[in-house]
Amino acid sequence: MELLVFVVASAMVLVGALGVILRPNPVHAALSLVLTLFGIAVHFVALEAHFLAAVQVIVYAGAIVVLFLFVIMLLGVDKAEDLSIEPFPIQRPLAVIVGIGVSGLLIAAIVRARDALAEGTALNADGDSNIRELARNLFSDHVFAFEFTSILLIVAVAGTVLLTRKEKKREGSE
Repeated sequence: MELLVFVVASAMVLVGALGVILRPNPVHAALSLVLTLFGIAVHFVALEAHFLAAVQVIVYAGAIVVLFLFVIMLLGVDKAEDLSIEPFPIQRPLAVIVGIGVSGLLIAAIVRARDALAEGTALNADGDSNIRELARNLFSDHVFAFEFTSILLIVAVAGTVLLTRKEKKREGSE
């Protein structure tokens, strides 16, 4: 089972990475980046690093990609799409099915967490020791990598701006 999860998550990462590079539409490239980031989150879950998986989904797949999409949409894309034509007819019913499945998983997780809290197994006296250790590692031992990541994100946003900029036409040249 672990091998199957690894293969599927690795395929997600590779397909998403290729989509980021090969997609001509910047919005589709950003959505391919989401696929890559979700694949990495699955790897974190397989390694039982649940906090890192949650951070991966919330911070990177959520906030950072939304920032990229905001910059892309702010600058505009080259071609307008006709919204009256449905490119994938199965997309809306599939989205409803996925939404119902995610809602079911969320409800099951809430019920399980509530039962664990009622039993008292989820809480212990030193519940924030993992967070303290993570903070110590992140802001002392690995502070250079943490700051380098922020620089990479700034460069990525600047690159997005430069890639989506349109050349303005001169008024007197026509």
